[in-house]
Amino acid sequence: MVIIGNGESRKSIKLNSIQSEIVGCNAVFRDCIVDHLVCVDRRMLREAVGHENTKHAMIYTRADWLDMYEGVFEVPKLFYEGKDRPDQPMHWGAGQYALLVGIENCNNEKLDIIGFDLYGKEGKVNNVYKGTLSYNDPDTDPVDPRYWIYQNKKIFDHFSNIKFNYWVDENFKLPPSWKDTKNLKIKNVKKWLK
Repeated sequence: MVIIGNGESRKSIKLNSIQSEIVGCNAVFRDCIVDHLVCVDRRMLREAVGHENTKHAMIYTRADWLDMYEGVFEVPKLFYEGKDRPDQPMHWGAGQYALLVGIENCNNEKLDIIGFDLYGKEGKVNNVYKGTLSYNDPDTDPVDPRYWIYQNKKIFDHFSNIKFNYWVDENFKLPPSWKDTKNLKIKNVKKWLK
């Protein structure tokens, strides 16, 4: 199973050539057919429902927006409770919920994760869809990745039986908190292409 985020490190991958079940985040459906799609932003949900590449997909969103469209599913419940802001479900993004959807559907084996770059690029937002409908302009400052780093680490640690292959480019900086994560392998996305 492959979880596809929208970081620019995945630009060279032909998404329609992936021979595995796909869990996509937000606008990835613009570029490939998905099996599961997580849209926790209402604008993305509106665009995704009824799109040709999602007609056979399970689409997931926040509980607050389930009544907007028929046949849409709620994102998985969090596996823990916490009092800090990054522990609150409203502060979890499409990427982290996509990981949970992948875990629910991967038969406890492994997940390949691409396009989860975490950091900005050249001081600007790092997203293949920047400047398009529902996305920030290319000049926008990068998103602060602290919540993503924290939440991903929670996922890696809790689901220690899953092997996570995290495909990124050579510029990726491993977050210090991930250093000793035994079920996480950082792989160069260029090797994906071979």
